[in-house]
Amino acid sequence: MSARERWLRRAERVSDAFGLVLLLVMATYVLASLLDNSGWSAVVLTAAGTTTAVVALVSSHARVLTVRAALVLSGIAIALAVATAITDRHTWLSVGSLIEITLLTAAMLAVLRRVVTSTEIVFRTILGAISVYAIFGLLFTFLYSTLDRFQPGPFFAGVANPEGGDFLFFSYTTLTTTGYGDLVPAAQPGRMFAGLEMMIGQIFLVTLVAGLVSLWRPGQSPWTGR
Repeated sequence: MSARERWLRRAERVSDAFGLVLLLVMATYVLASLLDNSGWSAVVLTAAGTTTAVVALVSSHARVLTVRAALVLSGIAIALAVATAITDRHTWLSVGSLIEITLLTAAMLAVLRRVVTSTEIVFRTILGAISVYAIFGLLFTFLYSTLDRFQPGPFFAGVANPEGGDFLFFSYTTLTTTGYGDLVPAAQPGRMFAGLEMMIGQIFLVTLVAGLVSLWRPGQSPWTGR
């Protein structure tokens, strides 16, 4: 059996397994809520985030080369997180976080492409759309924590040493436009990205997710009515 055939068989096992993707996103959400994105905790979070991205790519029928590249980048990101935990050089963790953000972006786009090109709206299609929405919140969580390490001042106004869960909480309250107001970006580019997350999150939720749910008819194709 060729390598391509073996890959196709593995991919078929998790084809459109967006329920699994959503479970991995929720697991990463819980870990990010409880762990700070530093030291060995950052290794765990990096492994969880990159694993979610790779599984999402496989579930979305991404090309073999794309998944292989994602696996290599995942290994690099985890290695950089380990190096940071050993040496306490946060620059490496920041680079690893940028790789993780890239992988989550690719995963989100791959799942979105699979959802919008689906010829039939079934329950797993809805799960795919929800997974994209949830990944979006994780992506901005890691983006905000990376910005906090890069910019000279604190990311949040009035919060000198934010915890990892603060970035997660801020990301999802921004994504859903809940806006409690207890965490506010102190300056640019944090404010710009927060505004972008609000706009894209609401547009996505109102147009795609709501549209798919309205079209979903169990056992019936929305395009043919049969």
